[in-house]
Amino acid sequence: MITLKKKPKRIPSEKKEYHSPSSGIFFEVKNLIYSGRSPYQKIEVIENEHFGRVLLLDGLVQTTERDEFFYHELLVHPALVCHPSPQDMLIVGGGDGGALKEILRYPVKRAHLVEIDRQVIDVCRKHFPWLAPALEDKRVELVVADGKEFIDGAGRKFDVVIIDSSDPVGPSVSLHEMNFYNRLKKRLNPEAIVVAQVGSPFYHPESIKTKSDFLKKLFKIVCFYLSPVPTYPGGIWCFVFLSDRISPAEIKRKPATGLKYYNTEIHRSVFSLPAYIKGFGTGY
Repeated sequence: MITLKKKPKRIPSEKKEYHSPSSGIFFEVKNLIYSGRSPYQKIEVIENEHFGRVLLLDGLVQTTERDEFFYHELLVHPALVCHPSPQDMLIVGGGDGGALKEILRYPVKRAHLVEIDRQVIDVCRKHFPWLAPALEDKRVELVVADGKEFIDGAGRKFDVVIIDSSDPVGPSVSLHEMNFYNRLKKRLNPEAIVVAQVGSPFYHPESIKTKSDFLKKLFKIVCFYLSPVPTYPGGIWCFVFLSDRISPAEIKRKPATGLKYYNTEIHRSVFSLPAYIKGFGTGY
């Protein structure tokens, strides 16, 4: 009698992102869709059974098909519903196109997307369904450049600026510094609003506090707010709303249609901060 051995169960490959030395998040890789290295960073697109396509830069999750709407809707819509007439838009970073997709829901005149890494744009244009149509919109101007250098040479001023940077490592370091925001202020219209992602309130409170300290020296209104983002460290992400004239309490229009998370009630609630970060600055 011949005994047939069972084939060992195949263990799927995994991608792990550590949020601390002993904890983090993992994704089983159903398919490796793309892996390459640009002059700036390693770029990967994987497919996960639950989250769909996942973009990673230097091993860190940037966006997923399943949960991108939490991040991109809260990054864009608070500013767009509060500005009285947003026409000239600027996105610094955001090569995955998610923020651009949300801006184009409104009747803006111009939207500049400034991304330092062309390879991120090319990869996302091919593998994420929302980017290619957004880039084909006649209102969009795509600029492959360092955000800081673009700001210095920009020939116009902007109504709303979205800082959609990755973490403060690699090519995004300068976008988290006071020097960048000093330069940016020279390119803002009087009623301008700036919104930036600033990190995890659970894992990065010291970094957020440092940014709060210098932003309060530059802007009269500094309002931090929170949103769930399931695949980001801690599951809750922090943003900052900056202006010299407009408070996020001043909602001037209805949000765009077709949104999955953001609405007027959510807008009011996200600026109610828990005690441990309330001291960062609200301005509300």
